[in-house]
Amino acid sequence: MEVQNVELHRVVATAIIHKGGKYLITKRSPEKKVWPGKWTVPGGGLEVNDYINTPTTVPTEKIWYYALENTLRREVEEEAGVQIGKIDYLLDLCFIRPDNVPVITLSFYAPWKSGEVKLNSESVDHAWITVREIKNYEFIEGISREIEMVDELLKGADPETVKFYG
Repeated sequence: MEVQNVELHRVVATAIIHKGGKYLITKRSPEKKVWPGKWTVPGGGLEVNDYINTPTTVPTEKIWYYALENTLRREVEEEAGVQIGKIDYLLDLCFIRPDNVPVITLSFYAPWKSGEVKLNSESVDHAWITVREIKNYEFIEGISREIEMVDELLKGADPETVKFYG
């Protein structure tokens, strides 16, 4: 496997959205390059356009705070048509896409705030599911465990003991 520039990564943020003990999942379009037709959670990539044309956070420098959070909120609204509340960090992961692009994904969780689910063309279906219903869906590898982790955290588990494996 050859990666062009070992310092450059595509940066992606995902949101496990919870509401009343259920979690929003979406089914990827069969036309998607990566994991077509699999179930996942809303999210997407950070683009320079997400911040470059907005006012800088530090007036004397070209520095933008909250760029990833703003990207995540935009992606959730674009992909699922809903707004989310306070965003909490869950975990990070890295992988190499089939086209050899390295990706770092930052996984977050947040409560549903408002809106009815309205999917864009990136997804073909959605569901609000409980943890018990996870087994009924074919997820991208790891997403089901991430949902379980959020469920544990929301039920009061110690964050130090909630891990991806173990």
